[in-house]
Amino acid sequence: MKSKNIIEICLNDALGGLELTAANCFEYFKDKTNCYAVVAPDTKLDKLINHKNKFTIKRNKTLPFIPALQLAKIIDDNDIDIVHFHLGKDIIPVVLAKLFSKKKPKIVHSRHMNMTRFKNDIYHRWLYKNIDMLHAVSRQVKEQLEKYIPSSIRPPVEVIYLGTKESVIDENKVEILKSKYGLEHEFVIGMVGRIEDEKGQYLLIEAIAKLNNPNIKALIIGSPTHEEYMKTLQDMVKSLHIEDKIIFTGFTKDVNEHMKLCDATVLATKKETFGLVVVESMRNKVCPIATNNGGPIEIIDEGESGLLFDRTAKDLAEKIDYLYNNPDKKTSMANAGYERAKKDFDYDLQMQKLYDTVQSL
Repeated sequence: MKSKNIIEICLNDALGGLELTAANCFEYFKDKTNCYAVVAPDTKLDKLINHKNKFTIKRNKTLPFIPALQLAKIIDDNDIDIVHFHLGKDIIPVVLAKLFSKKKPKIVHSRHMNMTRFKNDIYHRWLYKNIDMLHAVSRQVKEQLEKYIPSSIRPPVEVIYLGTKESVIDENKVEILKSKYGLEHEFVIGMVGRIEDEKGQYLLIEAIAKLNNPNIKALIIGSPTHEEYMKTLQDMVKSLHIEDKIIFTGFTKDVNEHMKLCDATVLATKKETFGLVVVESMRNKVCPIATNNGGPIEIIDEGESGLLFDRTAKDLAEKIDYLYNNPDKKTSMANAGYERAKKDFDYDLQMQKLYDTVQSL
């Protein structure tokens, strides 16, 4: 059977897990079929994807038919069978493009974000009747889709997890980073991701202050979405007198090498749909601690491959203290987490599942 041609669409200007997944789908699918990427111009995603099969379109909230007509032309000119988009904001130009095009491709929406409102009005009924499949990145997301989208218009929902590749570590770079941050024999807790209130960096800072252990430090890895929030965190560190225990690294491409500096990592997001950073931690044989809701509870076997906490600084401090005082347990959970991630959250395995599912339409 002939492989179907695919377009990957993400018109967002950020570069987080959702956008990187769109880029990963393009990179993986293009080796199996004719695949194209459509991104917004002059964005981080535009700079990341450097390929002849990339097109740029700017989202237009006021006049959505303009990008829709541009996308429809791309669809028809390249004989596209499947349009795969990742961000809810792109649903209008995508659906309009399908209607404007001669090809009338199938539409797949990968849902990465939480859904919190019912989609039972006339407008949303029209939109979802034109979508052919919903891809949920976790069972929790599938439950939300089934709750908020009426069954009469809801397309089939498939749960396919995200995955990560085996880590390739530059050990020399790890040693350089140790020297850079002044790390010797400290117990290091890492936190990776955009620095913003929703991610909960303040909880880790509070937990480190509660522990008051000179041997425990936190490595906060990432860049701020807003400088005001970053200043709030820095002021918090000063007011708690823990400047020597908190290290802000800024943005880095060397995420795996930074993780290798850590004894454990923390994901403290309030509502995490999946938690790819948890899987990345596991692939690096680093014990994860994550909030006890959403995606993390589908990834972590509590007490076996990691720990879950109730999103309070007190409970987080207790979990960190437990790992500090039980090094053998920390190591066994890190090893078990690695095996689980390798078995159930492998990049090639999950990408192939998604590709096969999309091609089946």
